[in-house]
Amino acid sequence: MTSSNSAIQSWMWGPFSRWGLTVLIATFVIDQAVKWWMLGVFHIAEKGRVAVTPFFDLVFVKNRGISYGLFKLDTFMGQVVLAAMGVAATLALWVWLARGATSRLMAVSLGLMMGGALGNAVDRVLIGGVADFISLHAYGFYWYVFNVADIALVAGVFGLLYDSFLANRNNAA
Repeated sequence: MTSSNSAIQSWMWGPFSRWGLTVLIATFVIDQAVKWWMLGVFHIAEKGRVAVTPFFDLVFVKNRGISYGLFKLDTFMGQVVLAAMGVAATLALWVWLARGATSRLMAVSLGLMMGGALGNAVDRVLIGGVADFISLHAYGFYWYVFNVADIALVAGVFGLLYDSFLANRNNAA
């Protein structure tokens, strides 16, 4: 292997990259499979709100904005811009994974975030917005409707936060 190939490989692949890549692929596949089933098999768009439990409903919402529907972009070009931002974020997270991941938890967390970002980016290009289905509610309060990719993104952020506290505690000891 030449030194330039070695430099490229070390830039793209770190000691925990396999963990992150595995979680990225699993998250993306699960997210897209759930969306395919909800839209193509269960036909949630035609059913409206489906009560599953007293606190959990299935309902189709197409989010054309970013988090919580902010900065709504209704055009296809707007969705392409948001999808490109998701891909750019994924590439930045991959660089972090390859060059800076210091633990398995960090790698898994970054993989969750990358898989979620790519899952939502694909929705934007294929259906013109992010497909959300999960609606939680209690005592008259309804949370925002979300999907598997959103769960992965939030879990990834929490994982990174937890990992940062572990690192600080280990350094203090």
